[in-house]
Amino acid sequence: MHIREFWKREVDRLKGLLNSELKQLVAAIREHRDLSHRLDLITSVDGVGLRTAVAILVRMPEIGRVTREQAAAIAGLAPYDDDSGLRRGSRHIKGGRQRLRQSLYAAALPAVFYWNPQLKAFYRRLLVAGKPHTLALVACARKLLIFVNTVVARGTSWRSSEVTT
Repeated sequence: MHIREFWKREVDRLKGLLNSELKQLVAAIREHRDLSHRLDLITSVDGVGLRTAVAILVRMPEIGRVTREQAAAIAGLAPYDDDSGLRRGSRHIKGGRQRLRQSLYAAALPAVFYWNPQLKAFYRRLLVAGKPHTLALVACARKLLIFVNTVVARGTSWRSSEVTT
C-alpha cells in the first residue's frame, strides 16, 4: 500500500508541474498580441482545448499561412501513396512533426465523440464507408488541423454552422 500511495502522490506532483508549465507558457504567449490572438482563434474551434492550441501554436508557427495540404504534410497527417508501376498500394501517413501529430490525434478523439458536430458526422460517414476506426480518427485529426488553419488564416473565430465536411 505504501508504494501505491507514493506513486499516486508522484503522479499528482507531476500533473501539477505540467499544469504550472502550461500556465507559464500561456502567460508568455499572452505577452505578444499576435500570438495571443492566434491562440484565441485556435481555441475557438470546437474540440481544441488550451493544451492542444498551445501545442499547435508552438510546434507549427506557420499555422494560417500555409495551404491545407501543406499543413497536413507538416503535421504528418497527409496521406501518401505506395504505388509502383501497375501496383496500387495503400495510402498512409508519414513524416511530419511527430509530437504535433500526436497532440492532434489525442485531441481528435474527444472532439469526434463529444465536442465537434462536423467531425462527428465526418467520422460516422467514414465508418459507414467501411473505414477502420484508426484511419477515421487520423482523417478527423487532419480535418481538425484544417479547421484550425482556416480559422487562423481568415482571422475570424470558429462558427460551427459555417463549416461543412
